[in-house]
Amino acid sequence: MLDNDPHVTPKTYDAPEAPVVGVKSWMLVAFLMAIPLVNLIFLFIWAFSSSTNPNKSNYAKASLLWMAIGITLYIVIFVIAFFIVDNS
Repeated sequence: MLDNDPHVTPKTYDAPEAPVVGVKSWMLVAFLMAIPLVNLIFLFIWAFSSSTNPNKSNYAKASLLWMAIGITLYIVIFVIAFFIVDNS
């Protein structure tokens, strides 16, 4: 019935699928994320490298965004607390 409808466009999937990231690779990612400073370096490499698996790249971008949100909130709370203590 929908095959003859001129307003319905068929879905095409031309984009190649990324290979699945295995458990061993995710275990390595979890280990590296537990090491201070190393985690930040690897997140930037994975987030902005063109040769990184898209799944790992998206994970790195999301992690960097969460870090930026956390640091921003920390700074805002610190500034507010500083002004409250300074004015009292």
